[in-house]
Amino acid sequence: MSWFDLPVFTTTFVTLTVILDPPGAIPIFLALTGPLTPQQKISAARRASLVALGVIASFAVFGQRILDYLGITLPALQAAGGLLLLVVALQLLTGSESESLADAGVNVALVPLGTPLLAGPGAIVATMLAVQRADGAGGLVAVGAALTAALLVVYLVFRFASPLARFLKDSGIVLLSRIAGLLLSAIAVQMVANAVIAFVNGQGTPAH
Repeated sequence: MSWFDLPVFTTTFVTLTVILDPPGAIPIFLALTGPLTPQQKISAARRASLVALGVIASFAVFGQRILDYLGITLPALQAAGGLLLLVVALQLLTGSESESLADAGVNVALVPLGTPLLAGPGAIVATMLAVQRADGAGGLVAVGAALTAALLVVYLVFRFASPLARFLKDSGIVLLSRIAGLLLSAIAVQMVANAVIAFVNGQGTPAH
């Protein structure tokens, strides 16, 4: 058995990168960190990525136990996450996504950048499903590496958000957001479809 499952890494990395949508998050990041100094913006980018990594990894490890305690099956969570992702995807496609500003005194790197912007239901459900499908230690290592790599991409995009925004201009960011919205909607529909299939196959009943 291989110590590293490359197909699992590739699939998980692409899925998480699309869900996290680093280019689409650039305007939100710039709006939330506008008053900060360049060094503070770098620090905020690092903290937001680390917070998201911690939250998503925690759900990947302990999420199933929490669901079992609450009597919620993974297909149910998958369907809910898919529907929420579909709403976000439609907002990206129509350009109506809300850019919520943090309250005074709240560290924007923690809320809303770290969570729920990055560590949202979509990324959490996708990682939990990847962990569930992982085959042995090699699969789990690949999922962990994919999560870390995806959030590293997010950090780098946030780290160089200002130059990227000047290079892409508003039209480029809008185009990337629309493409991400299209891909995200496809992922959301697939998640709901998989959940329906799981329910039909009798996998949506909580264990007693």
